[in-house]
Amino acid sequence: MNMTSPLLAVLGTTEILLILGVVVVLFGARKIPQLMKGFGEGLRDFKRASKDDQTKA
Repeated sequence: MNMTSPLLAVLGTTEILLILGVVVVLFGARKIPQLMKGFGEGLRDFKRASKDDQTKA
């Protein structure tokens, strides 16, 4: 199931750029790579845990 398609259909280019601009202003350009790394690690752990749960069931 692809969850990004409905989100991209609702948000246009202007909205996405505005959201990215707000994120840069709030967190600063230096913090964004750290935030994305943490997000990626969390997503990876979640996928690993859900995969382990499916194999145990």
